[in-house]
Amino acid sequence: MINPDLHEDKHEEIQIQDGAQSIGGHLDLPKQAGGVVVFAHGSGSSRFSTRNNYVAQVLRAAGLATLLIDLLTPDEDRSRANRFDIDLLTRRLDAAVAWTRSHSGTAGLPVGLFGASTGAAAALRVAAERPDLIAAVVSRGGRPDMTGDLELSRVHAPTLLIVGGFDEQVIELNQDAAAAMRCQHRIEIVPGATHLFEEAGTLEEVARLACDWFVQHLLATSTAGFGHLHGQAQGHTHVRAPGQQE
Repeated sequence: MINPDLHEDKHEEIQIQDGAQSIGGHLDLPKQAGGVVVFAHGSGSSRFSTRNNYVAQVLRAAGLATLLIDLLTPDEDRSRANRFDIDLLTRRLDAAVAWTRSHSGTAGLPVGLFGASTGAAAALRVAAERPDLIAAVVSRGGRPDMTGDLELSRVHAPTLLIVGGFDEQVIELNQDAAAAMRCQHRIEIVPGATHLFEEAGTLEEVARLACDWFVQHLLATSTAGFGHLHGQAQGHTHVRAPGQQE
């Protein structure tokens, strides 16, 4: 008997519990998804981030489910300190990852994390804490330096760090963080892009790079084990023009 749930795209507005607090999210499941990517937004943003939602749309077109969440409640977000509380952001993101294990549509799927700004630090901490679950990480204009060197050294998941070419300080911070990593990793510098990738064609390049990374590592994980895919440490920095192919 055919299960109709496997042949229809689904959208769900959800709530995730973290102790006494509840955070909102929206889950989108394309037909026969091959993996799920959980998004961690940056400071002052939310699950409604137009940039993250654009990237999520591209991932879904490639057959990946996406879960975009709020890392803070509205009351918590009024405090600037909370926006930079990596421990709190990590706990919320980890709760969202745990939620994917209990949802029937995502329970068996490999998990990727996409983090922007401070959300990237939370994503890398979760990857360090869940080495047998997180299959890949992508950072957009992220602050992996806020993860901590010890946690960075414990990340097993292949990690892509995407930075704008004009975001000079963040490039340096990503390079410093990459030096502490022992997993497969790569820095991609998108020329002409500032921190928010607002320039023409630059966000599209972010989405393409992220999609290629997740398809390579998440879809492969569905047919091979983590031990096979998580290879020795390797890393390099690559500067490309928007649209340039490998």
